[in-house]
Parts: sequence; C-alpha cells; structure tokens
Amino acid sequence: MRTRLMIALVASVALTPTALFAQGSTVGGAVGGAVVGGAVGGPPGAVVGAAIGGTVGMAAEPPGEVVTYVQRERAPSVRYERQVVVGEPLDASVELRSVPSHTEYRYAVVNDRRVIVEPKTRKIIKIIE
Repeated sequence: MRTRLMIALVASVALTPTALFAQGSTVGGAVGGAVVGGAVGGPPGAVVGAAIGGTVGMAAEPPGEVVTYVQRERAPSVRYERQVVVGEPLDASVELRSVPSHTEYRYAVVNDRRVIVEPKTRKIIKIIE
C-alpha cells in the first residue's frame, strides 16, 4: 500500500505540466517540494523536497533586475489572436526586444501584457501582471 502511494505521488509530480512550474517562484517551488517530499519521505523527505523545489523555482524565475527592466520600458503592445500562456511560444510576427546585460531573455508587450521570453524557443517564461 505504501509503495503504491509513493509511486502515485512520484508519477503525479513527474507528469505535472512544466507550464505550472514556469510561473512559480522560489518560495512556491520550495513549499510544493516540501509537501510532496513530506508525503513521500516524512520529515527528511520534506527537507530534500523543499531544497529541490526551491532550486526548480529559482531556475524558472528571471532575475529581479530583468523583471524591473521590462516593467519600466515603454514598448508598443502587439495585438495577438492566440492566448498568452506561460510555456507557449510566441509567433515570429511578434517582435522580441532585448534586455541589456541579460542576453538569455527577451521581452514583448502582447495584448497589453508584458511577457518575458526565452529567445531561442520564443517560449513565454513569465507574464508580468
């Protein structure tokens, strides 16, 4: 019974869509990791889960200076017919603007929403509300 529960929990975590984690933060990742780790491995599992979840959240979250830069910059909004969702790529018709000192990020203003994008795949990694 316990083995089945562990397998079910591990499978549910492994199959959770990446898009759900992409908008998360370090705190959200740590809390989620602690809950799952605690359920699977008790208190030691909670500690390990929090550490791993916090690392995943930190990797998904652009640095604060990138977010601040994108919030302050003035750029025209582009009308976009598709839904703006974290994890989904933007069409090539949307102009991506550079972020100084952070070549690993680009941004755009789509339907009056600022989005931070991974330039190689054009996938949205953060929507700034």
